[in-house]
Amino acid sequence: MKNILDNKRTKLRINFSKFIPIEFVDLVVDLLIAYPIKFKIVPPRKTKLGDFKYGTKLEKPEITINGDLNPYSFLITTLHEFAHLHTYLEFGNKVAPHGKEWKNNFQKLLLPVIESKKLPEDIENVLINSTIKIKASSCSDINLSRVLKKYDENKEGVELLERLPKNAIFVLNGKEFIKGDLRRKRYLCTEIISKRQYLVNALAEVIPNNN
Repeated sequence: MKNILDNKRTKLRINFSKFIPIEFVDLVVDLLIAYPIKFKIVPPRKTKLGDFKYGTKLEKPEITINGDLNPYSFLITTLHEFAHLHTYLEFGNKVAPHGKEWKNNFQKLLLPVIESKKLPEDIENVLINSTIKIKASSCSDINLSRVLKKYDENKEGVELLERLPKNAIFVLNGKEFIKGDLRRKRYLCTEIISKRQYLVNALAEVIPNNN
């Protein structure tokens, strides 16, 4: 039995070292071994970085994480979804998805990561602030998202919307827009052809039209 467990741990370490900073691989491997979970790395999704599912149609609870995330985003998103698992195991579906119970579990999972002092300083600082008032996810905490995006691979010709000047023309999802005013965390942008207005996330990756 011990040999089977050791082999499983070794295999998981090898697999997850491709996605998570090496300093935190064992932390995630321990979670995967400790809990009955189906963990899947999936193609990128535009609307979410990861998710947690459970139900009678599933053999066991399931976590999926986008495979294109940078190592720190992958780590934090994984802990986010494990916080959902912990909350489900404790309370079933009797509490809000991102209520105080989930927030407490997410804080507990983040704490050893923060205390390790092995994170880049900017990520550590923003996570410390996040543990005081945790948002629903790294997507909804714009300060955390902004810092994490610094560790994405550079994409040629792509820029964050917030870095473009007002009235700049850009392409998003194959359509041309004009950047407007900031409304909280989103910019009011006008599609050039239809003249319809949309609220676009400040950290959306867009293609500037410099023609």
